[in-house]
Amino acid sequence: MNTLQDKSILVTGGGTGIGAGCARYFAARGARVTISGRRESRLREVADAIGPSCHFVVGDVTLAADRQRMLDAAIAHGQGRLDALVNNAGITHHSGLVGLDEDSLMRVLQSNIAAPLMLTQAALPALEASQGSVIFIGSVHTRLALAGRLAYATSKGAVQNMSRVLAAELGPRKVRVNCVIPGAVATEINAAVTGQDPAEAKAFFYKLAHMHPIGRIGEPEDIAQAMEYLILATWTTGAVVDVDGGMGLGAAKL
Repeated sequence: MNTLQDKSILVTGGGTGIGAGCARYFAARGARVTISGRRESRLREVADAIGPSCHFVVGDVTLAADRQRMLDAAIAHGQGRLDALVNNAGITHHSGLVGLDEDSLMRVLQSNIAAPLMLTQAALPALEASQGSVIFIGSVHTRLALAGRLAYATSKGAVQNMSRVLAAELGPRKVRVNCVIPGAVATEINAAVTGQDPAEAKAFFYKLAHMHPIGRIGEPEDIAQAMEYLILATWTTGAVVDVDGGMGLGAAKL
């Protein structure tokens, strides 16, 4: 199998969590990585820690002009190429049907479905030229029907199906499209749930770990390993890959 050496990769939502972990992983394997997001300080911190192989651009994927700036920056940093687009940026929302307001629902759908779809459309000429690939991020919530995640789970279910339709549509153009479904990953979002109470944090992560038959929650690098395979596997498209420590099996006992 080839390596990521000199591959040009754009990772949206690259300032924190899975996106930042993927940027570090890809750059360590020789890729030229461009990360995007809305918070300059977080992006700069990640890019500075990685070094010259990582470039950042501040922008909001829900805005067409910002999407184009991200792509232009990634192609320039990649010396005229874009080999892979990782549609990682998105938002979550905690609500069931009762209490769900339309504005919140539309923000989730815009951020998690429409924005990555339109970014993929804008990136298509560059990806077609490189015979590259697109990776979408799904969620274990598409495997487990958990109350209180209605808008988020709905959006990620759409992302999963969207990736398969795009794989069929873009295959003749030699552009591959796949979807990764993470389980619980050690990110800032999960850590924030616990607040500042160490005991609460310990109990929360203990519970999360035991929801995974493999016995631990994931790290961003676990997700990046699967993405590396999908970027390099030239005969893999339309795949929905569970990278969740078995959480989606629903077999773990608390």
